[in-house]
Amino acid sequence: MRRFFSLLFECFISVSLIFLQSNKCLSQFDSSQNVFYLNKLSPEGILLDKGWKFQAGDNPDYAKPDYDDSKWQPINPTLDIYDSSLQIPTSGIGWLRLHLSIDSSLQKEQLALIINQVVASEIYLNGQLLYQFGVVGADPNKIKAYDPMGKPVSFPWDKSVRQVLAVRYAPQPNLLYTTILRTNPMLQIHMNKIDTAFDQYRYERGFITSAVFRIGVTLIFAILHLAFFLYYPQQKANLYFCLYAVFGLASDLADWNRPHMVEYLFYSFNLSIDTGQLQIFFLLTSLYSLFQQKRGWIYWGLLAATIAGIFLNGWGYPSHWLVSFYFIDTLVIIEVLRLVFKALKLKKRGAWIIALGAISSTVFWIVFVLGTIFNFMNIPISSNYIVFDLIFNLFYLSIPIATSIYLGLDFAFTTRTLQQKLTEVEELSQKTMAQEKEKQQILSSQKETLENQVQERTGELKQSFEHLKSTQAQLIQSEKMASLGELTAGIAHEIQNPLNFVNNFSEVNTELIDELKTELSTGNQQQAIEIANDIKDNEQKIIHHGKRADAIVKGMLQHSRTSTGQKELTDINALADEYLRLSFHGMRAKDKSFNATLQTDFDASIGKINIVPPDIGRVLLNLFNNAFYAVKPPNPLKGEHYEPTVIVSTKKIGDKVLISVKDNGVGIPQKVVDKIFQPFFTTKPTGEGTGLGLSLSYDIIKAHGGEIKVETEEGEGSAFVIQLPIVSSRI
Repeated sequence: MRRFFSLLFECFISVSLIFLQSNKCLSQFDSSQNVFYLNKLSPEGILLDKGWKFQAGDNPDYAKPDYDDSKWQPINPTLDIYDSSLQIPTSGIGWLRLHLSIDSSLQKEQLALIINQVVASEIYLNGQLLYQFGVVGADPNKIKAYDPMGKPVSFPWDKSVRQVLAVRYAPQPNLLYTTILRTNPMLQIHMNKIDTAFDQYRYERGFITSAVFRIGVTLIFAILHLAFFLYYPQQKANLYFCLYAVFGLASDLADWNRPHMVEYLFYSFNLSIDTGQLQIFFLLTSLYSLFQQKRGWIYWGLLAATIAGIFLNGWGYPSHWLVSFYFIDTLVIIEVLRLVFKALKLKKRGAWIIALGAISSTVFWIVFVLGTIFNFMNIPISSNYIVFDLIFNLFYLSIPIATSIYLGLDFAFTTRTLQQKLTEVEELSQKTMAQEKEKQQILSSQKETLENQVQERTGELKQSFEHLKSTQAQLIQSEKMASLGELTAGIAHEIQNPLNFVNNFSEVNTELIDELKTELSTGNQQQAIEIANDIKDNEQKIIHHGKRADAIVKGMLQHSRTSTGQKELTDINALADEYLRLSFHGMRAKDKSFNATLQTDFDASIGKINIVPPDIGRVLLNLFNNAFYAVKPPNPLKGEHYEPTVIVSTKKIGDKVLISVKDNGVGIPQKVVDKIFQPFFTTKPTGEGTGLGLSLSYDIIKAHGGEIKVETEEGEGSAFVIQLPIVSSRI
């Protein structure tokens, strides 16, 4: 915002100077004699823009007053560096000369040169070096362009002769030139009385001097509102206003300490205008936060425009920065005013303070415009300040000061509110402490009663726990007995066959013995020997089936005895086959109509593994029983042609053995799959299962260092897979 209006003022001053200079015949150029005649000086001075001649190259004789420059090229060095480059090379050393005749009426005056340039130069008067600005040299890398920026220097002219002003110059290569708030003349020299020149320079530099005042104000703003934010971070407006002040401080510092070296001017002016634009935008952001306005498309659009404007500012030629300077900044200022008056309309607390600041800023802007129209902005107030400085600072600081006052009052209001709440909290704390003291007294009186109740409840809980442990032990024993009962039924069914053979052959032998007696009594010895041989064969069969029954009984006794937990090298294939048959016969013993197809696929390469046979046998028996239960007809999901099938397989994979028990039964519902290994969980009807079979099986497999998993699909069947580690039979 400050940049916007200072530019208007500078433009007005420039136009006024051009107007005055073009309408006062204070000098005359005689083209026939190639002499610039200076007859009279106006208060604004004279621009030496005619009569200059140019010659490329470097020759010390070019500075001498009697050197013949009649064949040199006429030029106007006051043009912009881009325009003058059409007439003058922009690289290498060149010379400029001007023949100057000063009227005798000015002989008593001390004159001064006011120089603006974007090159390095050496100023000669009548062959004598007066001033050197920057570094001129043949080596392009050592050339340093320097802009005096209009600071007057003395012009010690010889009053008895015609003056020859010679300039040896060299452009610094590869420079970036900016058009922000300035032009870039190759060489522009004004001439004026020395006192008047210094007065004008002092007033022109008054704007820079007033920047010191603004630096102090913005520094105070930044520190103050940063402290407000650190004390009360919930009010983000203080942070945004602090950033507003920081960017304003950076912009004013760039104005105050403008470098004379031309290579830095591009960055200095861009820093000044960029931080100025960010300053305005953070003022807008502060007001959005202050008035709790939602940041809609207008805010984000202005943010995007501000960022785009910063890129435009760095685009030197043509002057794209004017778009962001005039258009984007104006839109942000309009949005600031819209927020202020909207808050006033909504009767936001304290909005009238910022509204007064906006009105004050508008009033001083009107005064500023009138001052430029009626030309009273240059009226001196003091030796360093003019009316412009006062009006501009009042205009520039009206809204920020109002916003700072608002934030300060808001901070005070918040502090007062917090103090009131703190007082309320202290009162509540005292009441709470009194209530807590009363509660402590009540608790102290009831402590003994509660301890007695706790002891009674603890005793009851211990009894309940012991009862629960006893019940669990009974359930586990019941599960073992149920397993033993099913095994016994299978063994009984299995032992029936050899017993039948024993009985049958015993009856046959009884009949054969009677026949033997008959043959012996008749003396038929040959026939008697044949009968005796038949009796012997039958006895061998009786012995065979008796031993078979004995092995079955021993297996039952081994299963029924308490497990010692001692691991033995065991043929897992034989163990699985034995318990599969026992389980199957046990199921048939309970249900004569039951039948199923048994399929086995045992890996003979497994050999023996180190396990506790009774424990693993109990696991296998449990899985086989569950599989036969799952395929037991009727099964409405399978249809009339359903054939119950149980598949048992073993396989060696690396250093592990996999035992798979698969059925084509009803499967397990997915919603209960994760629960089947939990104690007392069962999918069987009440009375048909304890829910401990799979739980005990899981614990036994884990104790062997293995794993047990289930794969199931409802309606298709289930597969339980046991994984056990292998221990070589040589151990």
